[in-house]
Parts: sequence; C-alpha cells; structure tokens
Amino acid sequence: MRSDKLERLCIIAALLLVTSGTILVAGSLPRMKLRDLNGHWQNLREYRGKIIVLNFWATWCQPCQEEMPMLVQEEARYRDRGVVVIGVSLDKPGDESKVRVFITKYGVGFPIWLGGSADDLDRWKMGPAVPATAFIDADGKITGRVMGEMRRPSLEHRLEWLLGNHEGKVPLPIENNLNLKEAPSKE
Repeated sequence: MRSDKLERLCIIAALLLVTSGTILVAGSLPRMKLRDLNGHWQNLREYRGKIIVLNFWATWCQPCQEEMPMLVQEEARYRDRGVVVIGVSLDKPGDESKVRVFITKYGVGFPIWLGGSADDLDRWKMGPAVPATAFIDADGKITGRVMGEMRRPSLEHRLEWLLGNHEGKVPLPIENNLNLKEAPSKE
C-alpha cells in the first residue's frame, strides 16, 4: 500500500514538472504592438497558419551581427515551406537609420519590426539579453525559445520538427546559449 502511494506521488510530481515546463512554453502569444519600417502597426495574428521564427535583436549586439547572416540564409531556404522570420529590433527610438543600414548590410528580406523592448523580452520569457528567438507553430502557440545566439543545427532541427519531420529528439522547450564558452558554429 505504501509503495502505491509513493508511486502515485511520483507520478503527480512528474506531471507537475512536465506541466510547469509546458506553461513556460505553450500558450497564447504575449501582446506586442510594434511598427514595421514603413510605420504600419503589425500583429502576429496576421501570420496565423505559418510557422514563425520571432527573433529579438539589436544593431549594437555583436552576437546578433554574427547570427543574422544565418537567419537570412535559413529564411530563404524555408520560406516556401510556410516559415516566416520576423526580426524585432530593440534599438532605441530614433535609431531607425541604424536599423536600415544593418538590414541592408546583411541582406535582410524578412519583416523587421521596430520598438521592441526589455519589457517584450520579459513578457515573452526570453531572458535578459539579445539575441533571443521564439518559435511559434502554425496554430499560434509558442513551441520553443532560444536565449542567446542560435546555432544552425538547432534552428534547422526546430524548423524541421515544426514542419512535421520528427526525426531525432524533440527540441528542448528552452535552449540557453547565453553563457556558452565555445565559439558559435559557422556551419
């Protein structure tokens, strides 16, 4: 009798751990009211039915500068498969010209939204720094977050998984690359 009770407690504890991890990842999208480079208000709901890679970045961020060429390449590779990359700039208001120079330098062709803030990072549970990236499925649910600079294999694995190719392990709900000592892979 005692082992049954212990077993039930272990199952309940495991369910609570799994559920609490899911709460951090899944759920409705946090609100964001941002403008694009043309001054138009943007809303993530307009992208329902697409897989969204929501990347928070800034022109002054060195890891963002290293990550951006990979995002540009992967966006071109996956766009015809229903994947949309959206860049949210955390540059301060009035630095729109710096943002335009940056996106020209890196050949960014995906939507860029202005006015992102540390409050947005907090609401999205993205950690304390940029770059930070959220993955949103076609139903509009957050399926994962990467804090810090993404690695190409991780990005591709997450996108393939969201597109239905479930080879390998399920991507971690949260990947923290903020304190990695090794240099990022340039694969």
